[in-house]
Amino acid sequence: MVEVRLENVVKEFGDTVALKGINLHIKHGELFTLLGPSGCGKSTTLRIIAGLDYPTSGKVWFDDQDVTNLSSSERGAVLVFQNYALWPHMKVYDNVAYGLRLKKLPKEEIDRRVKWALELVKLQGFEDRYPTQLSGGQQQRVAIARALVVEPKLLLLDEPLSNLDAKLRLEMRSEIRRIQRELGITVIYVTHDQEEAMAISDRIAVMNVGTVEQVGTPREIYERPRTEFVASFMGKTNVIHAKVVERNGDRVTVEFGSFRFEGLHYTGEKDDVALVIRPERIHLKPVEDAVEMEGKVDLVEYYGFFVEVVGIFDDTRLIARSISTKDVENLRPTMPVKFYIKREDILVLPKQL
Repeated sequence: MVEVRLENVVKEFGDTVALKGINLHIKHGELFTLLGPSGCGKSTTLRIIAGLDYPTSGKVWFDDQDVTNLSSSERGAVLVFQNYALWPHMKVYDNVAYGLRLKKLPKEEIDRRVKWALELVKLQGFEDRYPTQLSGGQQQRVAIARALVVEPKLLLLDEPLSNLDAKLRLEMRSEIRRIQRELGITVIYVTHDQEEAMAISDRIAVMNVGTVEQVGTPREIYERPRTEFVASFMGKTNVIHAKVVERNGDRVTVEFGSFRFEGLHYTGEKDDVALVIRPERIHLKPVEDAVEMEGKVDLVEYYGFFVEVVGIFDDTRLIARSISTKDVENLRPTMPVKFYIKREDILVLPKQL
């Protein structure tokens, strides 16, 4: 296990600034995810931690050691690439044993470790197969076994499930979490998939255009986003741009279109705000301490275990999610509809430019 710290890490590629002063603290034995859209800098951050790239400025620490200028092999970090990077001419056993043979370990020690790693990833009996004889999920397991067999201080995973189909992704993310917990190893995981990050992580850093917008647990990131970008990026949500027209301590009144919401909590200074409302927090029947919106139905979409109602309110389009089909069974497009939203479920954030 290792604790990782990044201090004011900047990375420039010519005139392009890929990372704009990143500060991160990854704890011992934590599964920490770098999450964000393509081009946000998450893979560059991972490569700098791995020692495959070096920062233009700033420092990287493993525990109390400054590893900024150390090579990847000197850091004890192993990166599992998106495309697995298995040797196609080598059998599974030889792929996993490759790093150990480079270290010139005794044959008996290599055999013991390879068998341990293959058992860990549940690939006993696959030793004599070639990568082309394996499924995508099995190839990913081999890549993870090859990384873990050298007993790294830190395991780095760069979009490890992106080449798998939906069912395999679900299976493999559970396996990665199981292995991480079993070993207690520090893992840094890169993905652009919000659901994957929420399911697998102890904490998440949401990145955007070379900066870290927020770090927190999956629940904190989802329920208490600090910026409009984080709110809109983390799953389906409603974002309404509004204007603060009255203030009373930490309570404000906002207006948008013909609607006026009073008594919302907001301590920011900007009057241009974004109202963030998760679809599951919108009710189709009256609830206590709620604002009411009256509009018309645009769409009703059935997803099996829940139903979504899309409503139009002036020029604002909102999505409500209900697990009760009884609340929506009679709704049809163009019909009048009322949405009820508790004030405590309306998050007011400064509008992002």
